Amino acid sequence: MAMDSTTSGTPTIQYHNITDQPVTAIVAVPVSTYQRNQRHCFGDSIPGEFPLAANPSIVLHVLTTCNLDPQDLAKLEATCSFFRQPASFAPDYELSMSELAALDMCQKRAIFKPMTPEERQDLKQRCGGSWKLVLRFLLAGEACCRRERSQAIAGPGHSIAVTSNGVAYSFGSNSSGQLGHGTTEEEWRPRQIRSLQGIRIIQAAAGPGRTMLISDAGEVYAFGKDSFGEAEYGVQGTKTVTTPQLVESLKNIFVVQAAIGNFFTAVLSREGRVYTFSWGNDGKLGHQTEPNDVVPHPLLGALENIPVVQIAAGYCYLLALACQPSGMSVYSVGCGLGGKLGHGSRTDEKYPRLIEQFQLLNLQPMVVAAGAWHAAVVGRDGRVCTWGWGRYGCLGHGNEECESVPKVVDALSKVKAVHVATGDYTTFVVSDDGDVYSFGCGESASLGHNSDGDGQGNRHTNVLSPELVTSLKEVKERVVQISLTNSVYWNAHTFALTESGKLFAFGAGDKGQLGMELVNSQTERGNPEQVDVDLR
Repeated sequence: MAMDSTTSGTPTIQYHNITDQPVTAIVAVPVSTYQRNQRHCFGDSIPGEFPLAANPSIVLHVLTTCNLDPQDLAKLEATCSFFRQPASFAPDYELSMSELAALDMCQKRAIFKPMTPEERQDLKQRCGGSWKLVLRFLLAGEACCRRERSQAIAGPGHSIAVTSNGVAYSFGSNSSGQLGHGTTEEEWRPRQIRSLQGIRIIQAAAGPGRTMLISDAGEVYAFGKDSFGEAEYGVQGTKTVTTPQLVESLKNIFVVQAAIGNFFTAVLSREGRVYTFSWGNDGKLGHQTEPNDVVPHPLLGALENIPVVQIAAGYCYLLALACQPSGMSVYSVGCGLGGKLGHGSRTDEKYPRLIEQFQLLNLQPMVVAAGAWHAAVVGRDGRVCTWGWGRYGCLGHGNEECESVPKVVDALSKVKAVHVATGDYTTFVVSDDGDVYSFGCGESASLGHNSDGDGQGNRHTNVLSPELVTSLKEVKERVVQISLTNSVYWNAHTFALTESGKLFAFGAGDKGQLGMELVNSQTERGNPEQVDVDLR
């Protein structure tokens, strides 16, 4: 139902007949100090009832346009009977005001719009039987994955940048055609992938010699190494693909995210289902496949009937952020070396297993990140947890010890985090005010720390506890996303994306992956430098 005032039956107010009065004439009118407007209730004077009940269309319009949080909508239902009663509006006259507002807000989401009525009802049941829960599921996915917003991906030797309008650029190493330009030549400047013109890209993933892009229609385009499960160094796929090709085996799955890990690839569907390719020949992901398998397999086990909003892939393991009626939770599956699965041991898991430590910490996970050997989570309250192999201080606990269950980073207790990114023994945290902290391995100057004016000081020093990246503070831009190389073989580089769509890069740049020319035989940049691409 349209909420526009022009269709609400309310007469248009005519302003041109109002007589102009001098300001002095208006303010000179004495106002009695004891005059007060009387508040009225309709029906019985029960606490919680109010006059707006006489015009529910206005209430619905306010709820929808104010983009209330699903939890706020639930609180309205709990405290006021008006919001619990059927609103008698299309498309479902039995829905309450809060449920209808949630449905209206769901219909604003790009991945929800093209769904058929049957698909929407299936998603509703999968999320717990409420449109408020569906809205929470959709919002959680947008928040942790920058879906439909500008983003930058610092892959192993090559990089991908996507504008807010869905235009994709690539640059860096191109030995397998992973830049998608029809060649195998390196690119030292961001270059638009022309063959995708007219297709809006909403998500990108970059792995060793391979790139995957996802469109707003849920289609997946892949190029580079023709393999979903190849190791970083090993026998190359049967062929290389130098231009984006539609992944035919995924054409019946509406994909919203992809994650490329060593020996396997995972994708996430619009409905929150996880599918994997390869790396299952001994049942490591709950199914039997071959390394060169090109057919997606549903991830079996605990997550079969639980919607997932984000996936993150590390070295031989996968994390999944799940959205349940009881709250958000994290599951892990794969190789447990170093304790990176978060279950208090180092054993492998063939099926997804709930990480129980977050309940003990009273922490609601909102963002997950899977580094090569360690992992991290940001909670709703802004706390950061890390676990896994602590080499070089990548866990931020002031030492290099392993942690087999998630542990809160105490050094960030005064920081409210909103984003976290992990790489090969490296971690970055972004606060709600746009400050950036980093810790871990300082190799390739990818942490962004410099001690003196020439930028050559201690930029390769390992950092055991979180430190403010002052070099990013100097760009005077609010950072909203960090991406860094997640590879055990490639020298790392880092991207910082700002609120205004500016992209800054630092770290290794020997293949052009920083998006800029390096001079005087340089192979890296210690200080952030703006990349010549506008991602607004």
